[in-house]
Amino acid sequence: MADTRADLGRVVPEDGEGAGVGLEFRRTYPDPVEEVWAAVTESERSARWIGTWTGRPGIASTVEFTMTGEDGAGPEPVTILECDPPHRLVVDWSVPGEPRWRVEVTLTPDDPEGTGTSLLFVHRLPTAAGVTDVAAGWHYYLDRLAAALAGRPGPEWDDVVAELTKLYAR
Repeated sequence: MADTRADLGRVVPEDGEGAGVGLEFRRTYPDPVEEVWAAVTESERSARWIGTWTGRPGIASTVEFTMTGEDGAGPEPVTILECDPPHRLVVDWSVPGEPRWRVEVTLTPDDPEGTGTSLLFVHRLPTAAGVTDVAAGWHYYLDRLAAALAGRPGPEWDDVVAELTKLYAR
């Protein structure tokens, strides 16, 4: 993989003392915003690229999220902080052994006709420690989202994550 890929995430320092970093990914899809929103938020659709959730969604509610792409993953609580369909979703995700993850997804039309979508995905981290592995993981899952939207199989973890981790370590 060349390190000139346009789809690489980037680390952005957050403002303020002890604010940490934001890991940002920008992707575009040929699908309308509503289609990408459904792939991100509907459990049956999200299962195709990242995982499923159970529970009653709503602002300040907590659902149980289970990643389908990782062996042995159990349900993890995800609290919905902001939900503005079909444009913005912000959640706090409790991952065992990790500080709470703040994940933000913002979708906007990519063209005047509304046939394409720009996605801004941000994972806010308290420090840059471990950001290489986190970046490789999210890169992998966003590639799987693109594959799911296109109706094709996504990449396999073992086939790409080691190379992505090397790429992000640079």
